[in-house]
Amino acid sequence: MLQNILLVRKIYASEEHKMMKAMIQEFIANEVLDQVDEWEKKGMVSREIWKRAGELGLLCMDMPEIYGGGGLDFTFNALFIEEFAKKGISGPGFSLHSDIVAPYLLNYGTEAQKQKYLPLMAKGEFITAIGMTEPNCGSDLKALRTTAVDKGDHYLVNGQKTFITNGFMCDMAIVAVKTNPNTEEEGVTLLIMESSMEGFTKGIPFKKIGMKAQDTCELFFDNVKVPKESRLGDEKMGFKIMMKELARERLTVGIFAVATAEGAIESTVQYTTQRTAFNTPIAEFQNTQFKLAECSTQMQIHQTFLDRCIELLVDHKLTSESASMIKYSATDMCGSVVDECLQLFGGYGYMWDYPIARMYADNRVARIYAGTNEIMKILIARGLFKDILK
Repeated sequence: MLQNILLVRKIYASEEHKMMKAMIQEFIANEVLDQVDEWEKKGMVSREIWKRAGELGLLCMDMPEIYGGGGLDFTFNALFIEEFAKKGISGPGFSLHSDIVAPYLLNYGTEAQKQKYLPLMAKGEFITAIGMTEPNCGSDLKALRTTAVDKGDHYLVNGQKTFITNGFMCDMAIVAVKTNPNTEEEGVTLLIMESSMEGFTKGIPFKKIGMKAQDTCELFFDNVKVPKESRLGDEKMGFKIMMKELARERLTVGIFAVATAEGAIESTVQYTTQRTAFNTPIAEFQNTQFKLAECSTQMQIHQTFLDRCIELLVDHKLTSESASMIKYSATDMCGSVVDECLQLFGGYGYMWDYPIARMYADNRVARIYAGTNEIMKILIARGLFKDILK
């Protein structure tokens, strides 16, 4: 149905992409969909699904083969994100693992760090998270309070992180800390912290409006000894590293949003064709046709810009401004499209058994995490005026 009007997307045109898409769809149909209800009840997915994704080569696909990755480019990661989003599946947190943590290690880790963690991550045997947000520190990363005091051969870490995706299941987290607190040498530094370290504890997974299958919790650090060799990059370079890598994270949010809108439209076309009112399929009403025409147009406009951003990332040319644009605009668009689609489902759209209800709940947070949409507008504006306002 929707495929009849969708543009042919050249980023997924190769035979490799077509084969990968078929494998991902089979994985979702045979090994994921039937488990979603159970995962949502538990507030987390199973470790088995992580290992199965690793066996199929679906994790860390764009990491070099020497580190256990697939040696592919980011378009394959994007395809994986999209196929999950189209089905309204919020968990597992594969993308954070493969698209955020893995690139941090590849780009800034020592050879020993890459050899230690990336192969285990690619196999799904080591689940990872990233700890930036704190109870009193969200988008303002410079205000974080978790400290790491230099003790010679190790850091002594104290503090707390919150809203951590994969937090409860994680075996390792990249954590942003303040090194040399309250001195002239104070700065943000990144540390690789394994959950088995003494003093590293996890809170109970949050009960959230949406994304119920994706474990999200607090992390606590009470005098955790972190060896100096577990530092990621140099001291005080953490903020610059995070700012550079956030572009990719924001792009992944945009990918999920556009694909969710596509999945919502597809589901609504099917539903309105089958559902009748006054002895007439809802799809025959002009209001239904106009609403879905508007939704499809907005989705495809964003999809075109999204594909351009994906190409730019593959070429290492994606700017912070472009990533901010697709993140904020695509998530706003997705919220509007899913809302319109839910309305066309009527009362059934409010029932959790229908994917449209999950999409409605799951995607509200997309306008908040990875930097709020308000922050995105600030970043875009700074880019517009950077040569004028010094």
